[in-house]
Amino acid sequence: MLSASGLLGYGFPEESLRLGLKRGLHMVGVDGGSSDPGPHYLGSGKCVNSRMAMKRDMALLLKAAMAHKIPMMIGTCGGAGGAPHLKACVDILHEIAREEGFHFKLAMIHSEQDKAWINKMRREGRIKPLGSAGPVSEEVIDRAERIVGLMGPEPYLDALQSGAQVILAGRSTDPAPWAALAMHHGMPAANAWYAGKMLECGTGAAVPKGHDCQLAAVSRDYVEVEPASLQRRCTPLSVAIQALHENASPVAHKEPGGTLDTTECRIGAVSDRAVRISGMKWLPQRYTVKLEAAQRVGYSAMTIAGTRDPLLIERIDEFLKTVREAVAFKTSGFNVRADDYRLVFRLYGKNGVMGNWEPESNATPHELGIVVEAVAETQEIASAVNAIARVTLLHTDFPGRLCKEGNMAFPFSPSDIERGAIYEFSMRHVVEPDDPLQMFPIEYESV
Repeated sequence: MLSASGLLGYGFPEESLRLGLKRGLHMVGVDGGSSDPGPHYLGSGKCVNSRMAMKRDMALLLKAAMAHKIPMMIGTCGGAGGAPHLKACVDILHEIAREEGFHFKLAMIHSEQDKAWINKMRREGRIKPLGSAGPVSEEVIDRAERIVGLMGPEPYLDALQSGAQVILAGRSTDPAPWAALAMHHGMPAANAWYAGKMLECGTGAAVPKGHDCQLAAVSRDYVEVEPASLQRRCTPLSVAIQALHENASPVAHKEPGGTLDTTECRIGAVSDRAVRISGMKWLPQRYTVKLEAAQRVGYSAMTIAGTRDPLLIERIDEFLKTVREAVAFKTSGFNVRADDYRLVFRLYGKNGVMGNWEPESNATPHELGIVVEAVAETQEIASAVNAIARVTLLHTDFPGRLCKEGNMAFPFSPSDIERGAIYEFSMRHVVEPDDPLQMFPIEYESV
């Protein structure tokens, strides 16, 4: 099996795909999304990557699948896997098929969940929190812009068994497409899941890392991984690191329907580019599906400024306190109270990345980048507060000040940026469906 890259639209070398196809592939695919870019994409329905970039990647994969008569699968379409994200990728697929004259059976697997059904599951006690998340309420469910479930391999497997050559799916667990293909060919669940783990990030299991094509061969006894590009290689260490990726435990990977146990895995090089892994186990458990939801928390406006004034930098915390007080006074003049908005200053060069966790908190930088953000219930209020904050930041006096005009340098004109609606993740829970296919209806089409 081949994974083209870490995400649809990240790009990959066409030559790597060509080399991979020489290996007698049974599938080409790519993960389409992640929660890493934050809640905006799930909440807004917008795609993480550009349409141009997604079309380029998808066209290469589709041409390969058609030429070699093998399946093409994309999980978590559009970045977040909701209904608008899946539709965006299906539209691109249709466009490519028209341009190339392709004919195939398409399966579209939906993952966006009906709120009434989610509330029913909540009332029946079939939704449980993950980690530090608290119990979910009806209000949280109703406020969500959309809720998606992370499907396992079963819907993909069902689509393959129904003869689909191209599968575009909503939100999925990252390894699911490849795990399904391996299971479709009779491979054990443990080996199938492990291969998917090695493929979900493209060449994340290789060195040097990058957005490139990764190969995995699955047998009943082992998984073997190797990058398609001759410029990269897999080592036992790079594979072991990928096996730790995004997981709280180094050996227990919880997935829908069970746990992939890698405690007794043996990882060894079979060449200077390929690594063989064996000894993984699959421990079946009650079937659960993780839920992700995003809710709107307001509207945002921001501006970016910089200063190199050493006298200002020395007393920046005191200065920003003065600015904050002045903003509250000025905005009260048009009936906006301090508790109607949230004003955030991020100081890059002074705790901007780590915040209160920064160990070098007493360092004195020679320059500061200041990102100002105002968040409020409406865009009008957020933009108004941001504008007042910008001009106040520019002209507020401080002890010892030598300059007679502005304190700040602004890299952009206009300096104020309206960010629109902003979102936060509102659910980190699992639900117990009746069966693995219940939440993920499959729609078929002859393209």
